[in-house]
Amino acid sequence: MAVALGSVLALTATACGDDGSGGGGGDSGAEGSGKGEIVFWDNNGGVRTDIWKEIIADFQKANPDIKVEYVGIPSTDYQSKVDTAIQGGGLPDVGGVGAAMLAGFAAQNALEPLDERLAGSSLNGKLNEDMVTSLKAAGGGDDKLYSIPTSANNGVLYYRTDLFKKAGLDEPTTWDKFYEAAQKLTNAGKNEFGYTIRGGSGSIAQALDAMYGQSGITSFWDAGGEKTTVNDPKNVAALEKYAALYKKVTPAADLNNDFTKMVAQWDSGTIGMLNHNLGSYQDHVKALGTDKFRGIPQPVGPAGKRVQVSNPVDGMGLFKSSKNKEAAWKFIEFATSREENSKFNEAAGQVPSNNDAAKDAWISKAEPTKLAAAALTDGSTTIVQLPYYLPDWNTISKADNEPNFQKVLNGDMSAKEFLDTMAGQLNEAQAEWKERNG
Repeated sequence: MAVALGSVLALTATACGDDGSGGGGGDSGAEGSGKGEIVFWDNNGGVRTDIWKEIIADFQKANPDIKVEYVGIPSTDYQSKVDTAIQGGGLPDVGGVGAAMLAGFAAQNALEPLDERLAGSSLNGKLNEDMVTSLKAAGGGDDKLYSIPTSANNGVLYYRTDLFKKAGLDEPTTWDKFYEAAQKLTNAGKNEFGYTIRGGSGSIAQALDAMYGQSGITSFWDAGGEKTTVNDPKNVAALEKYAALYKKVTPAADLNNDFTKMVAQWDSGTIGMLNHNLGSYQDHVKALGTDKFRGIPQPVGPAGKRVQVSNPVDGMGLFKSSKNKEAAWKFIEFATSREENSKFNEAAGQVPSNNDAAKDAWISKAEPTKLAAAALTDGSTTIVQLPYYLPDWNTISKADNEPNFQKVLNGDMSAKEFLDTMAGQLNEAQAEWKERNG
């Protein structure tokens, strides 16, 4: 089931790495002795720190001549920290990087191609081929693999079954039922809200998911691949409706909430629904148990068809400037082996990249993962592929437009102006990419 999920997800990547003594992009590094110390940067520090420390302890027990220095960096700070290190030195040997960042780092010549290492590795043939392919596609157009996949993710609508039952509501399987529940479960005077909206870091991908999910548009680009559909009138109307939820059926704090704050707020309060992904499932289980919530696939549109945007595949990459690439590669191999990959993904609630790990029993017990797999293989879902291959994608979808989305929520910018601005940036980036890649 997990393999099937991986094959249809709009998979994309996670990669990064380089030596603490380091240089920036262009430094060719060295293979090293395969022993000594390496530095690992976690691109989701704080959230995945405990499981990574467990994997590192396992690795050091199996490889006593290698010491791994762990550095946990919050996802909101990761790109800027890596970009700074690429320019000024101090990159780690190995680290994680989301698909949205992969093309940008590769374009700066900071990542080591991993095709030959994988071909000669015990991992060869053991990894989900669709995840590997998707990471190649996210690398910027040179068909090289810069990241070894660790896991796949998928969008999930979490809802409080206890609150829905008390209010006599159907589960939010359609967008109409979603909006109805958001209204009926809100009593601001009692600090009860129907929904929590992501207004802080990472808000754009979630907003795009809601837009395309409602509009039913199934491609990010027009037929010629030159103009984005982001500002299509149907998407504009969908965003207007979605953004209007803010402060009417959501907490005011949502304006600045990234996913960690949003998840914590949902887990500890009386909020009916939360859009996130498989990665927060275990957080909800710890806070609520399994009898007060469910995690289901995104709502379907009027025609019964589900449309959602791609979710990145996570992974590990090796920075070109590492002075101990052999030891760094050993760590990547170990972390994506069956036992460790299964352990990581069970903690994260995500889908393993290792095909053997994907057969482990815990997956059948994680309902959102099972439901996501079914939704993505039964013909009910179409994935809109986000352009992770654009080196400017992460900047456009974060630094350039997250502040503007907050203006839309506050009513200081129209949905049309917001989407027209983003569309202009995307069309320019696409034209530059096409010119560079022929």
